[in-house]
Amino acid sequence: MIKEIITSSNSLLHVKDVSVDYWSQDRWVNVIDRISFDIQTGESVGLVGESGCGKTTMLYSMVGYVRPNSRIREGSVLFQGEDLLTQSKSKLQHIRGKLISIVPQNPTTALSPGMRIGKQITETLEAHHWKSEKYNAENYAIELLKMVSLPNPEKILPKYPHQISGGQQQRVLIAMAISCNPKLLLLDEPTTGLDVTTQAQILDLLTELRAVTGMSLLYVTHNLGVVAQICDRIGVMYAGYLVEIATRHTLFRNPSHPYTQGLISAVPRISTPNVKQSLILKGLLNRSELPAGCPFAPRCDFSLPRCMEETQELISIERDHQVACWRWQEIPSFTERISRITSEVPQQSTAEGWNGQRSLLAIENLRAGYITERVGKTYKRTPKDVVEEITLDIRPGETFALVGESGSGKTTVARAVSGLLPYVSGILNIEDRYDLKMSMRKRSDDMLRSVQYIFQNPDASLNPRQRVSLIIGRPLQKFFKLYGEALRQKVIRLLADVHLDASFYDRFPDELSGGERQRIAIARALAAEPKLLLCDEILSALDVSVQANILKLLAELQVERGIAFLFISHDLAIVRSLAHRVGVMYWGLLFETGRVEEVFNPPYHPYTYLLLSAVPEPDPDNVMPTVRMDTGLIVGAKKMTCPFAPRCPVKVGQVCEVDQVPWQRVSQTHQLRCFHSVEQLLFIQEKIA
Repeated sequence: MIKEIITSSNSLLHVKDVSVDYWSQDRWVNVIDRISFDIQTGESVGLVGESGCGKTTMLYSMVGYVRPNSRIREGSVLFQGEDLLTQSKSKLQHIRGKLISIVPQNPTTALSPGMRIGKQITETLEAHHWKSEKYNAENYAIELLKMVSLPNPEKILPKYPHQISGGQQQRVLIAMAISCNPKLLLLDEPTTGLDVTTQAQILDLLTELRAVTGMSLLYVTHNLGVVAQICDRIGVMYAGYLVEIATRHTLFRNPSHPYTQGLISAVPRISTPNVKQSLILKGLLNRSELPAGCPFAPRCDFSLPRCMEETQELISIERDHQVACWRWQEIPSFTERISRITSEVPQQSTAEGWNGQRSLLAIENLRAGYITERVGKTYKRTPKDVVEEITLDIRPGETFALVGESGSGKTTVARAVSGLLPYVSGILNIEDRYDLKMSMRKRSDDMLRSVQYIFQNPDASLNPRQRVSLIIGRPLQKFFKLYGEALRQKVIRLLADVHLDASFYDRFPDELSGGERQRIAIARALAAEPKLLLCDEILSALDVSVQANILKLLAELQVERGIAFLFISHDLAIVRSLAHRVGVMYWGLLFETGRVEEVFNPPYHPYTYLLLSAVPEPDPDNVMPTVRMDTGLIVGAKKMTCPFAPRCPVKVGQVCEVDQVPWQRVSQTHQLRCFHSVEQLLFIQEKIA
């Protein structure tokens, strides 16, 4: 159990009235406004909020990192009695990495692609004049990798970053950050984009390192489930202001600021699958239109004219709980607001009569992969299977979700359906009319219209040189021959369908937020009037409030248009709140399929159980189970008949490695493959629980 707040006499770092500005065109624009907080010795503090609220800027400003077009206008950051903002560059270089370390968000860009892992770790040690009587630098690097639970560290040292997984890269960064035994570890979204099992392992690692070394943590994230598990205190930021700060139990039980209430309610939960807690925040953060008073006032359900004009300061409402809202006593409690608005998830458009409906998409014994290997002097290319023996179907108006760890083959299935893969075999068709094994270039316009793809990263999938009007309008020109005023009106109607107004018509993608760009990507896909949308991790990089809005939008579009979704995600809470049926994948194979309420309740496959046990709930009292997978998916190892066998906590024996794993039917709509009988699985899971 993480200990509660330590007394202020143990303060390690004190942030006082820090303000940061960015230069924009011809003036300074404020992005951080007079933020103050403490971090105690051995304490873990979280900073949460929507994208653009200033969390990352605050983290880097604390150690004097200032972008060329920015300035720290005022304030102080006292660390062990010294103000970091007044120190020389040489003094800061001594502190950074040795006393205060940072784990950045993206390990792929943080690690040098041209240097081996071992060299990058030893270079860090050399930069801080590390010395040890017990180890040389290379041996110490091996010990660091062991400390962050990386298997076979001797084999990882000579590798380049691209030769290890994203989770392993993140562990390497953590190893580098703790190499000099820092007093404070700053973490900037370290688990964003990682699957739930890798995230759980990183959280376990941080908790253990904190217990062993006594270091303090500042954890910046938009994932409220994570901070509920790992942080002692949590600060909520909005538009550069700290609007609430409290212990984690107080914040989740009794959030007092309307913004905090909206954030917490927007998080989908495994524990409440049939209920949507929907205090969905109005609009999006727009820094160019902030009032002189409370920055949240334009989106607040309780704002008054005074809120628009009067700046709000943090005030103490109880011990260890501060809120920046003068109306906090008049606002209904979080529990009261939720009980008023709680409603059923709008996803029942196809719940009745599925069994009698004909399949829209039929996949049988699908094998798909990439042609990457060259053999012999002739460089003959040989195909390499990524997925095999995949059999599933999707009905009209249905959401079928594929879940599993990174590398399990989910995206490969979607790319096979879309025609983007060079190697596909088996039965793959839509409406029994079109053979989808045909590559995209050979497909007719009707085939292309029927299946549309929404990619994970709208920053990469939207042309930065095209305006929104052309991005959405291109499918209308290609498939419906619309031009002129008819085209313009249709684009505006599509913008309205994704809850954007006509002012977005002439904008470029870089003028939009992440959530707005994803809406444009959805509108572009809808322009073709598809029957099936392939949604590939479309919410993974979005904060919780934007996720809630996109989920609501998808549910509405499905009801209005009867569109079917193949929804790919590693967020099982989102899947449970949106999908009708689920398929669980591991190493290119399906291990379980069924209706959402069947797959997420026992009996389930051991892999499904371990995926569910790794999901952090936004509830400090609901601690994640200690059952974990010791290692991640090891692509390239010898594949057994049951590839999950080396990691399975309830492995039967050698039969799992040699014999063909049988499918077992749990119900008419639910099946799984395992050597344990359904009765044995149920007994095992009840015993573990």
